[in-house]
Amino acid sequence: MTTPNFEQLLEAGCHFGHLKRKWNPAMAPYIFMERNGIHIIDLYKTIAKLDEAAAALKGIAKAGKKILFVATKKQAKQVLADKAAAVGMPYVIERWPGGMLTNFPTIRKAVKKMANIDKMEKDGTFDNLSKRERLQISRQRAKLEKNLGSIADLNRLPSALFVVDVMKEHIAVAEANRLGIPVFGIVDTNSDPSTVDYIIPANDDASKSIEIILDTVCAAIAEGIEERKVEKVDNKDAAEGEDKPKRTRISRRNKAEGEGNDEAAEAAAEAAEPEAKTAAEETAAE
Repeated sequence: MTTPNFEQLLEAGCHFGHLKRKWNPAMAPYIFMERNGIHIIDLYKTIAKLDEAAAALKGIAKAGKKILFVATKKQAKQVLADKAAAVGMPYVIERWPGGMLTNFPTIRKAVKKMANIDKMEKDGTFDNLSKRERLQISRQRAKLEKNLGSIADLNRLPSALFVVDVMKEHIAVAEANRLGIPVFGIVDTNSDPSTVDYIIPANDDASKSIEIILDTVCAAIAEGIEERKVEKVDNKDAAEGEDKPKRTRISRRNKAEGEGNDEAAEAAAEAAEPEAKTAAEETAAE
């Protein structure tokens, strides 16, 4: 896991905050200075916080848990979708469905409805419907795909939430806080950091700033997933290694028992041989 250095963050414009009149005083510890009425974010604190957040996300991914990415603003939507899809994580880039976390069973029903429509198309049920009904169902399917298609594989509540703009996505943050789900977020100078568990102070409006931070956290998640796979292989090999000597011992014991049985049979045969010889001689004499 490699954290971007000061120059890379500076080049991406991560240091630009909002106008002084729009600032949130709670962000004062992360502000370096003011220039031309604009607050400048302390990038050294950004590096430290980004490193901390990436390490925590790596641990969550290594445990096999899901992280839900959220960004509905125009400049962040496509970047976030590409990065989250690359590491196999669910994401929301359209309007946040109210109650998505707090009323998760209802959202799952909507996702199942989408799956049922797909099933209807495959089994030929669509052919028995009128043209108008097919059109209505197709439109409903397209709407569900647009809003919920990216979370179709999310069968349970996510273990963490990553938000690009905590002010714009305040409903998602509020739901996560209510359920005790840890929130990771890019926090600008106009936002309230108290609602976020892992703060990444940076510019949340520039696409380059968003991209460089997402690159870092997604790389950490990918590392966590890879380490989980390696651990599974190692554990499997260790289990097989422990089982093999046990089988060898059983085989050796069976072999020894077999050899013992052979020796006993030979001894019995030798003991019976004189008796058989005597009986044969008696029969001949008669």
